[in-house]
Amino acid sequence: MRFKSRLIRGTLIQRYKRFLADIRIENGEVVTAHCTNTGSMMGCKEPGSSVYISRSDNLHRKLAYTWEMIEIAGDWVGINTMHPNNLVPEAVESGVIKELCGYRTIRREVKVSAHTRLDLCLEGRSGNCYVEVKNVTLAVDGAAAFPDAVSERGTKHLKELMRLKRQGHRAAIVFVIQRGDCDSFRPADEIDKEYGRWLRKAVKAGVEALPYVAKVTPKEIILTRRIETML
Repeated sequence: MRFKSRLIRGTLIQRYKRFLADIRIENGEVVTAHCTNTGSMMGCKEPGSSVYISRSDNLHRKLAYTWEMIEIAGDWVGINTMHPNNLVPEAVESGVIKELCGYRTIRREVKVSAHTRLDLCLEGRSGNCYVEVKNVTLAVDGAAAFPDAVSERGTKHLKELMRLKRQGHRAAIVFVIQRGDCDSFRPADEIDKEYGRWLRKAVKAGVEALPYVAKVTPKEIILTRRIETML
């Protein structure tokens, strides 16, 4: 996924009210950018950090800027949670996510119950594969960890994937790790013990957990490799 226009570099002043971030850009102007990440962003919101933001051409948007990434220990970490839902189909079609290759079509935002949608449904001759995509920014001692805040919604998605698996479908959850300094993935039990418990139950029931690392740069974000899952 290449950015459509050149990103703007700046310095983070503060992230607040979950959806807002004040950023000083290189000409000295302070702008307010939209923050798509609704999690705690633990370790990814230190004031004074270098960041990149994008500017939208949509004149009807309330905020013209979107916070895209932050520099941590010399590496860029992508914090825009809107990108993984594009990164995963792109990686499936290019063959990067080998586990999910071989399907004819990819549908998005698929309704699977009265109150639940999953991100993707891959359709092929062998049947359907339902996929939920999660964005990961938290790193603990070299391991990517999810979630960074209690996620009842995330637990609900795991239960839906288990239900679909019981019905004979294939089910998977792709953890998109938008940072390159992690060698393994694990549930963040210290933050959301219930999510960790259900993730282990889901994997035991046949739901596939696929953690993939993304290479994040101011020009593009691409998924590159799968890392080990530590349950």
